[in-house]
Amino acid sequence: MNIKTPISRNFHVMAKPIGPICNLDCTYCYYLEKEKLFPKGENFKMKPEVLEAYIRQYIESQNTLEVTFAWQGGEPTLLGLDYFRNIVALQKKYSGARKISNTLQTNGTLLNDEWCQFFHRNNFLIGLSIDGPRRFHDTYRLDKVQKPTFDRVMEGLSLLKKYKVEFNTLTVVSASNAKHPVEVYDFLRGVGSGYIQFIPLVERLSIDVANSSGLDFAGPPESGQPRSPVTRWSVPPELYGDFLIAIFNEWVRRDVGKVFVQMFDVSLGIWSGHGPGLCLFLKDCGEGLAVEHNGDLYSCDHFVYPKYHLGNIMNESLGELVNSDKQRAFGQAKSDTLPKYCRECEVRFACNGECPKHRFLTTPDGEEGLNYLCAGYKKFFNHVDPYMKKMTELLQQRKAPANIMQMLPL
Repeated sequence: MNIKTPISRNFHVMAKPIGPICNLDCTYCYYLEKEKLFPKGENFKMKPEVLEAYIRQYIESQNTLEVTFAWQGGEPTLLGLDYFRNIVALQKKYSGARKISNTLQTNGTLLNDEWCQFFHRNNFLIGLSIDGPRRFHDTYRLDKVQKPTFDRVMEGLSLLKKYKVEFNTLTVVSASNAKHPVEVYDFLRGVGSGYIQFIPLVERLSIDVANSSGLDFAGPPESGQPRSPVTRWSVPPELYGDFLIAIFNEWVRRDVGKVFVQMFDVSLGIWSGHGPGLCLFLKDCGEGLAVEHNGDLYSCDHFVYPKYHLGNIMNESLGELVNSDKQRAFGQAKSDTLPKYCRECEVRFACNGECPKHRFLTTPDGEEGLNYLCAGYKKFFNHVDPYMKKMTELLQQRKAPANIMQMLPL
């Protein structure tokens, strides 16, 4: 097999070198229970030969001058600093003339001076999970003995700033913190987050406790399945839209060009014709995959289930698996299964039905495949439409979008 030939399209892989193993026990985490998908006694540390094969194949399969690795878990820092020193060494071994970048998602509780010095020295971009002020963060983000984690996360954040490590924050928007959007936003701004990601929490409970996987959370929806109940901590659709709108109203009047909110950047990319830059809103998907600790490759991080297993990189090349008919069909299904109600929607150009994992409702005319968050996205995209059009005009005039702040009443 030829693994040195880049595939014809860009793709991204989320690597899980420690699988679902984590030092926290967050109530809403859908990945912790993935441990059940593997044999009892499984060693969830990616073996040296698998790690090297992944790094080599990922670099060789890309057709870009810069290759970005994404390390997630579980909690990847549980692997220890020497493990990541080896990662950097392997990347240098196989990089050739390419520039290598690394991102790492962490809960921040295990960070220390040595970790942060390493991140700074090797230009890692750190994603720090924090759900807002203490009263929101500690609602669901608890450790293995159900103790709060806010103080430990804040210590980690302080170390990132101390050593000038580039970081962004990832905030899960739940039924709890979604009711207090401006408080959450002001907190994140106040702790120095210049790049903010909001992730809507949508999880369903499995209605078949005897299902073959033994998982408590339901997998991706399938046609004809009975509807699984949404968890009590999932964000209600319209509340999510209201949450984004309230923060947008603050941001567009004072923070454009100063604070970067992923959802707003994505929206401007869509309106200005540059594309969303985020798989959720692409017409088709299939370009964001996940590799597990044992080399198993899955169609997507949200689809780590046997049905969406593509193969193992120790048996078939990463490029071949990404370019396989099975993965292409997975990606194409996003647009192929979009209900008529969505195809005729005024914000379809921006939403494209969002993530297929969330398409478990029925449309008003009874068709399957409506996204759970539809009502929220409709509210948000319609609200930002005039602002996005104005910022697009500014870009076309070679002016900064931040100029919109001078045009709006305080």
